[in-house]
Amino acid sequence: MNDVISGIVWALAPTVLVGLLFWLIMRAVVRADRSERKAYNRLEAEERARRGLAPKP
Repeated sequence: MNDVISGIVWALAPTVLVGLLFWLIMRAVVRADRSERKAYNRLEAEERARRGLAPKP
């Protein structure tokens, strides 16, 4: 019985680890994109204010 359980764990471990790694990478990409968009919007708002244009809707 112990061999069966260890076999199942060893069979599922690579899939679970790759899935976890993929999730971490995608989470980092989404967070980086979100913070980059905030920075770009802030920069654009500053530039529009400097030029005397109306704020972006």
